[in-house]
Amino acid sequence: MTTAVPVSAYGSYVTETTQTQTTPPAGGRPRSPEFQLAMDASQGLRQDLFQDAFAFRPLPRMRVDGPLTRRLPPRLRERATRLPHALVVLAGMMALLISLAGNGGGDLPQLLTGLLALGAVSLTLLRPVGAFWVSMALTPVIALFGSDGSADWPWRPGAFATHLIVLTIVAMRTRPRTAAWMWALTAAYGLFEEILFSGDSYYTNTMPFLFVSALALLVVTVWHVRREAAQKVTAQQTVTAHERSRRTLLEERTTIARELHDVVAHHMSVVAIQAEAAPYRVENPPPELEYAFKVIRENAVIALSELRRVLGVVRAEDYEAPDAPQPKLADLNRLLSNVRDAGLQVNSTVTGAVRELPQGVELSAYRIVQEALSNSLRHAPGASAEVEVSYVLGGLGLRIVNGPPTGLVKPSPGAGHGITGMRERVSMLDGEMTAEATDDGGYEVAVFLPVRSAGATEDPA
Repeated sequence: MTTAVPVSAYGSYVTETTQTQTTPPAGGRPRSPEFQLAMDASQGLRQDLFQDAFAFRPLPRMRVDGPLTRRLPPRLRERATRLPHALVVLAGMMALLISLAGNGGGDLPQLLTGLLALGAVSLTLLRPVGAFWVSMALTPVIALFGSDGSADWPWRPGAFATHLIVLTIVAMRTRPRTAAWMWALTAAYGLFEEILFSGDSYYTNTMPFLFVSALALLVVTVWHVRREAAQKVTAQQTVTAHERSRRTLLEERTTIARELHDVVAHHMSVVAIQAEAAPYRVENPPPELEYAFKVIRENAVIALSELRRVLGVVRAEDYEAPDAPQPKLADLNRLLSNVRDAGLQVNSTVTGAVRELPQGVELSAYRIVQEALSNSLRHAPGASAEVEVSYVLGGLGLRIVNGPPTGLVKPSPGAGHGITGMRERVSMLDGEMTAEATDDGGYEVAVFLPVRSAGATEDPA
């Protein structure tokens, strides 16, 4: 069984399919596929055009987040939300004028039929399926007030325009299957009128009307298909971007874990070696001291084994530990030299008392500066950059600023994953970071990494 549910901001309907079991009749004989197909068709007809035909379904306001509407001033943007309603009323006025002109105009009955045409079109704003039935009922009424002789039958000019407009609007507000049922019922009515008045001197224009209305409904159906496809593509792109962001975040965390694994493993190895060699540097050490160093070494070896077992799982199969030690802030000059060779004009400034920081902080600071300068090369070709490193009380400050892109080279597209990696490193160290565009069209990254002093201890709480 298929049901229609209004879901979109445009008042359209989607198909919600539920499976219904085909139960055999009382005699026990199964129904034929043809009979079941006819039953499904009649069920769809009842659901689309008869059940809740006059249900209140107002036309929602138009969204104004498009590339053009969002550029409008706030007052005009608010009024633009009523644009579909204004277009429907304008179409109703056209149906009114065509009805008056086609029926001779001026007389009170003809004016009433014109107003009825306007009302049928306007009803699509509130009760779209009901407007179709009103337009169908209005067709013979308009025909009765038409001039005799060689006038068109059964679609007078007013009825022709009114029903065509109503069919198009209702098809846009519902789904293609409903539009097909409306067109079929319209064809049945027109063919019945042709058979009924085939012997009279009327020119039957059912076929022209069916041809024009079929073209209009075909255009609307293509519009429905394209809009649904665009919605699916947008939803898929959103999911893909989310998954890509999550994957990038996991990859960055994996990279950080690998680097910290190498740093911590190095220090734990130094602790184990120093603890083993310390008793030999003291002449006649007391047994208590030897035992203490032995415990320190054993604990360091156990911690190193656990560290390698737990953090080693983040290594790729082809990952090899770097031969050289992890980079530090002392290696910034070499990094800046490489960046200058790549074409980026960069100046560096170091303020405060330069001191040695924990290796994890220096590694993260180096990687942040490296990523920020890489972003400058990709997104601001031809620009210059400034790197400021500030050794302050309680931490380390970083500021990387680049100007707007210049020259003929186009910026490379990016998804902001470099910013994600920098934020992850800063968050790991409980730091703060801001990344935003500057007033002159450039970009600024500011970071503060806290550094606990040597005499500070952890809060026991």
